[in-house]
Amino acid sequence: QVQLVESGGALVQPGGSLRLSCAASGSIVSINSMGWYRQAPGKERELVASMTKSGNSNYADSVKGRFTISRDNAKNMATLQMSSLKPEDTAVYYCNAVVRLQSGRFQDTWGQGTQVTVSS
Repeated sequence: QVQLVESGGALVQPGGSLRLSCAASGSIVSINSMGWYRQAPGKERELVASMTKSGNSNYADSVKGRFTISRDNAKNMATLQMSSLKPEDTAVYYCNAVVRLQSGRFQDTWGQGTQVTVSS
């Protein structure tokens, strides 16, 4: 079984910064991609940023230039550094990982989510 645990969500003022972390644990051989998604009330879950094992990253247009995703492959961790936060960034942020298990299968895994609220 694989688990993703997120941390770092908080209430922050507009223009502020926040750092989210995601740690994967369990029967992991490797992690192909790790990413962050978010879901605001009444909206669908959307991709925020993702990064492949080789380091190629992808960002939603709405966060380009403000958010930075990074990975530590040795520790099976991913981090989302968020700056210049806006009220519209308010959402539950979920970590996602495509994990290769010891069985050889790939498993799409989600964390439980962490709340980010941007408000004055």
